[in-house]
Amino acid sequence: MEHLAKLTDWMIKEGRCSGDPVKVVSHFCASLIEAGVPLWRVNIGQRFANPLLIAWGVVWTPEGTESYDVTHETMLTDSYVGSSFEYILQHRKPLHKSLRQLDAETDHISYLEFAELGGTDYYATLLSYGDGSLHGCTFVTRAQDGFLPQHLEMIEATLPALSCALEPVTMRKSSKGLLRTYLGDGPSEAVWNGTIKRGERTTIEAVVMFSDLRGFTAMSDNSTEERVFEALNGYFDLVVQSVEENGGDVLKFMGDGILSIFPISDRADRGKQCGNAARAAQDALAGLAALNVNRNEAGQPSLDFGVGINVGQVSYGNIGSPGRLDFTVLGGAVNIASRIEGLTKAVGHQILATAAVANAAPDLFSPCGSHEIRGLADPIELFTPVG
Repeated sequence: MEHLAKLTDWMIKEGRCSGDPVKVVSHFCASLIEAGVPLWRVNIGQRFANPLLIAWGVVWTPEGTESYDVTHETMLTDSYVGSSFEYILQHRKPLHKSLRQLDAETDHISYLEFAELGGTDYYATLLSYGDGSLHGCTFVTRAQDGFLPQHLEMIEATLPALSCALEPVTMRKSSKGLLRTYLGDGPSEAVWNGTIKRGERTTIEAVVMFSDLRGFTAMSDNSTEERVFEALNGYFDLVVQSVEENGGDVLKFMGDGILSIFPISDRADRGKQCGNAARAAQDALAGLAALNVNRNEAGQPSLDFGVGINVGQVSYGNIGSPGRLDFTVLGGAVNIASRIEGLTKAVGHQILATAAVANAAPDLFSPCGSHEIRGLADPIELFTPVG
């Protein structure tokens, strides 16, 4: 029992403060093996609140330890349906199963795979957190006699300490994941680091990209809610992916509009980020072509959108009421990006940029004339990406 006492002490003191789930699970398994538990494979799964992911976890084997993520879609596949994780979370009790003499027709594929690799015994049990949530752990051995009663007792005895070490990690991952999902990378990092007061802001230089779906009002009037949401999600998917893959950050969805920024770190970075914004817009339009093929095959009308790109100083921070804040960017550069996007249809180009953007990346743009901009006294010259 000395090994278990040392393990509990480490989990509560060092493991809880480490913030490293791989380190925690590695130490947990090594300590149990030292105490005599014949482990071969361990999977510690954690459920958490995230619109994109439903769970994450850590898998330990003698060859190494690594973390993984589980999407909501995975819960509908054979890898989860009928698995030990589904069983213990549904029945709220452990599962002990021999991996010998399995039935290929009725036993879950995971049992068959572990048995084929030499597994002899399997144990799944629950990990409980202070908020009442339940999570799953599975243990596999290759020992000839399987898991003996004392082995299972030792595993169960150490689970509260493991919960103590992993619960803070899960809570942080959940909070950070929700912040990133709803705010974007940059704002979520700022809020996490304490930028939470109303009016607290920073002036930065950034390329601002504003995209807007064309014909959205007519679509909303003439289509079902399901089809409107399907169209919006398809459009959002390809714009967000294009922006993030080109180093930008999507700040918010504004109805059918998307506001993105490409922060500029120094003067040398200005041309690079202007080019990145142009490429993000072009990538999004290329993705739109593929999306429209699928929509047309399903009998749905094609989608179209315009993009406005500008560069300049913006105020980056919190606005709102004391009890309800929004993290955004404000400034003339944002307004002009939005206004020139509104000209894309009339000018005949899906992407329009200001002279400031084109001058920073001259090889990527060609001029398309001077145009009146609402709110500005004089016309400004607009450009569109080459090709």
